Amino acid sequence: MIRKPWNNYLNSMKSKEIRSQFIRFFEKQGHTFVKSAAIYPKDDPSLLFTNAGMNQFKNIFLGKATDNTLKRAVNSQKCMRVSGKHNDLEEVGRDGTHHTFFEMLGNWSFGDYYKPEAIEWAWTLLTKEFGLPKTRLYATVFKDDNEAETLWKKITDIAPDHIVRFPEKYNFWEMGDTGPCGPCSEIHIDLGANRSCGPNCRVNCDCGRFMEIWNLVFIQYNREKDGSLKPLAQRHVDTGMGFERLVSLVQGKSSNYETDLFMPIIDRVAELSKQPYSPGPDGVPFRVIADHLRAITFAIADDVLPGNEGRGYVIRRLLRRAYRFSRKLGFTAPFMHTLVPDVVKMMGSAFPEIEARADFIIKIIENEESSFERTLDRGLSLFDEIVLNAKQKKSVVLSGSEVFKLYDTYGFPVDLTRQMAQEQGFSVDEKAFEEEMKAQKDRARAGSRFRDMEGKSGEWMVLSDGPSSVFTGYEKLADTVTLRKILKSEKGARIITDKTPFYAESGGQIGDQGTLTDGKVTLTITDTRKENGAIVHYVESAEPLSILPASFTANVNEARRRDIQRNHTATHILHYALHQVLGEHAKQSGSSVDADRFRFDYNHFAAPSDEELLQIEKKCNELILLDLPVTTFETSMKEAEKLGATALFGEKYGDTVRIIKIADFSMELCGGTHVSRTGEIGYLQIVSESSVASGIRRIEAITGIRFGEECRKNSLLMRTLARSFKTSFDKVPELVAAQTEKLRELDKEIKALRVKNAFSNTEALLAQAVNIKGVALVREHFSGYDRDTLQQKCDALLRQLKSGVVVMMGDTEGSAALSVAVSDDLVASKGLHAGKLIQKLAEMAGGKGGGKPNRAQAGGKDVAKLVEAFDKLPTLLESFLA
Repeated sequence: MIRKPWNNYLNSMKSKEIRSQFIRFFEKQGHTFVKSAAIYPKDDPSLLFTNAGMNQFKNIFLGKATDNTLKRAVNSQKCMRVSGKHNDLEEVGRDGTHHTFFEMLGNWSFGDYYKPEAIEWAWTLLTKEFGLPKTRLYATVFKDDNEAETLWKKITDIAPDHIVRFPEKYNFWEMGDTGPCGPCSEIHIDLGANRSCGPNCRVNCDCGRFMEIWNLVFIQYNREKDGSLKPLAQRHVDTGMGFERLVSLVQGKSSNYETDLFMPIIDRVAELSKQPYSPGPDGVPFRVIADHLRAITFAIADDVLPGNEGRGYVIRRLLRRAYRFSRKLGFTAPFMHTLVPDVVKMMGSAFPEIEARADFIIKIIENEESSFERTLDRGLSLFDEIVLNAKQKKSVVLSGSEVFKLYDTYGFPVDLTRQMAQEQGFSVDEKAFEEEMKAQKDRARAGSRFRDMEGKSGEWMVLSDGPSSVFTGYEKLADTVTLRKILKSEKGARIITDKTPFYAESGGQIGDQGTLTDGKVTLTITDTRKENGAIVHYVESAEPLSILPASFTANVNEARRRDIQRNHTATHILHYALHQVLGEHAKQSGSSVDADRFRFDYNHFAAPSDEELLQIEKKCNELILLDLPVTTFETSMKEAEKLGATALFGEKYGDTVRIIKIADFSMELCGGTHVSRTGEIGYLQIVSESSVASGIRRIEAITGIRFGEECRKNSLLMRTLARSFKTSFDKVPELVAAQTEKLRELDKEIKALRVKNAFSNTEALLAQAVNIKGVALVREHFSGYDRDTLQQKCDALLRQLKSGVVVMMGDTEGSAALSVAVSDDLVASKGLHAGKLIQKLAEMAGGKGGGKPNRAQAGGKDVAKLVEAFDKLPTLLESFLA
């Protein structure tokens, strides 16, 4: 284990100096510094997160890059490895090298230098610049790469017996099953014989004695579909070195967590928790919190916000996992958000985006912590019940369905439950959990509006050959079109034409409606969508499809399109207004634009005040009434970035993009249809604002004709109310508030009387207690009381009964409600379980429920069946006591 510095001077280097020295070294060798790409790959849907430095250069390796001027590059790339084959989450915090977020240092050659330079510079940097001991360094090469082995011996002074050959598994890099690939040469360091697993220990052993530092990949082949290797016209170099590992080596630390990349956070956690940090097993919670906080901070800075799907779920999962570990240190309230400034202080100079968005990051984390805090204790209580059930069954495997309930109801990620289970000597039924997950996804998919696109029957009939689906709808709303394909069904048909003015649903904008006609045959188009790149027109009825002409006149419903365009342009104006009033962080995260209204989702950490919403609406309408020009143009993605055009988070764009520009205040990438001047929108009114997820808010608004209709409707409503109250418009709100308060007071009085009435017969009920095998049973069936009253009476009766079972059944607002209480002595001595008892009772009433051994509640659909359940209760209780 390395505990002494290689070099006293280097040991004092801070991490930011080490990063800078790496970059400067390669800049001196003619490399261009390339800023780190986002933590998620915007143009690669195959990856959830950026997991290597080469991700942003993938198109260069694949020969798809439009700009080939970059020949040498160096950078430090933000990376995340928390899914897929690169998933070491369970190891994070338990050893000294695994992380969810890390930096990947790298240098690249795109058809420029090759093996000699890459090897020489790597050796020079590690041994001379960073002072790592040559005697501890090893180089591995691909088993057939004679050239690399010769260069290591010729160019460097590495010990010849420290050059080791390995097969494809270790030293041949491939991008995928096909594509660019080549041999690689890895540099490893010997961390000391005290880590050895035995006399046969060597490089690539799993014991941890030898640690990989740097991988030099020499891309010289293309893997063909038949598995053969074909030499590339140009050869490339792709290297990657884990920054955290380098810092621990240079600073002479035995673990990455002991470096200045983590210790400031760990020290703060120790200070806040008043618990001492230990580098051993007791320090796992400290290390997990430090690791996960870095990942969460960088992800949120790049607009990956906690959510229930995809990247957002990964971040939510990390935050909740870290928060649960904080309980082991005695934390009982949100605190992780207070550590963000420590991350910013350490890394903000290299990654200014986390400094610029620090306040936003803090608020998002605080909101997420508070949200989980509200359900954590209930979730932990359910977990304890799951464990108890397993113990009673003498099983060491937790039920997959119950673990899914913990995930679905209380937001416990399965890996968090797995960790908690392991701590108590249990495992999780992973297969059953996955089956529950699949069933939920199937249910969601079945409810989708696109379910008719699955399991299609019939085949497309080709009517004519040639290009298809050319969109002409930016310029015209009517066009002469030729039929290319048709797919008939019982409900209607789908039609593809050579060109079309119909806009297909995309980018949040709904598809066009209209007609296809030749004067004799008229087809009604109810929707337009994209399927496999084609623009597909949905025909309402198959009735007129028996005889089809070759060509039609396609007519878009103009009034509807105009309404959609008003709403779409309004979303761009609203986006700008949100930035002005709430801040630049209020970025679009989704939208839905139709003819009646539009929905706009955006990033923000709290509900805007009424005053802020008024300011947003006012700002929008000021710009609308200025009647500003709305222009469109196409350009390259690279040029769009230079112009500062806004791109939608997570959207995939091609090399050529369309930009919508509104005067000099808004410029966004957008493929939708828009008005030509803002004045055409008329007026914008916000009709609702709500939360859709942690850190994601939603505004719904109306414009144009719909706004006028809403104004007339509201005006009529106000006149009607004013006449009813015999007052003027301005007095109506005051009178409504007074009436509401009066009703609220009356409701309180009614509830108090109901409770008093409900408790009037407690003595009589206790006197009627039934003895079932030595257990006292008190039961009642009544109606008209709410669930809280039901539960209160159940508890009150049990307190007076002291030992026994109390069951309350009632008709509550038209549905069946049940409450069961079992005294603690019967839970312990007789094994009675209120949750299991109520489950059986609820089934009789067509419902379900559950709870703890001593308290449980349930509901049912069939109130009439409560009488049957009431009568069968003694027999049911007797079966539980058998």
